[in-house]
Amino acid sequence: MDAKKYDLLLVDDEPDVLEFISYNLRKEGFKVHSATNGKDAIKIAQDVHPQLILLDVMMPEMDGIETCEEIRKIPALKNTLVAFLTARGEDYSQIAGFEAGGDDYVTKPIKPKVLVSRIKALLKRINTNEIEITPPIEGVKKSLVIDKDRFIIIQNGTEIVLPKKEFELLTLLHSRPQKVFTRDEIFSLIWGDDIIVGDRTIDVHIRKLREKIGEEHIVTIKGVGYKYIE
Repeated sequence: MDAKKYDLLLVDDEPDVLEFISYNLRKEGFKVHSATNGKDAIKIAQDVHPQLILLDVMMPEMDGIETCEEIRKIPALKNTLVAFLTARGEDYSQIAGFEAGGDDYVTKPIKPKVLVSRIKALLKRINTNEIEITPPIEGVKKSLVIDKDRFIIIQNGTEIVLPKKEFELLTLLHSRPQKVFTRDEIFSLIWGDDIIVGDRTIDVHIRKLREKIGEEHIVTIKGVGYKYIE
């Protein structure tokens, strides 16, 4: 991996943490930008379009969860990965982070080499986690259309904007209607084999999708996985 290709944005309200992590990432060749609060982070992200944001959860004024939610509303940052930085013993819910649109979480303190490995594993997904959409069958009118160029879905004429992971998950299921995707397939295709996520991660994303497009479109196959139906 050519680290020089990647812009990283590190957001933490502790200057010593910023300095330590920034130093180690720059030593690996990454271009590192930094911010000490969520509001500045959003401005910098809009200017530099980083491939990855490392985002501290506990910050004054605007915490990491709120910051991630705002970032996910910005179309230009739709492909930016967000990994939360969390302190050991911190009252932090992984589920809240994933619901906000986060892609992964990293627990502080973390050894520099381990952090670099986690970052490289995340960045691999930018190039390898593209999901092909099966063209619609000619003559069949679908109630839900996925517009990958604009990163939106259109349901019965209404445009719906989804967080990145929800969009990718729906794209996968929608690409093969009636096919049952196992949980292992979904984890591998959406989150990648190198990423550690909680057992409830898929369930949370499925629940959020059902709230937005309707319960009837995503069917649970107990003990196996999920499938999409029109």
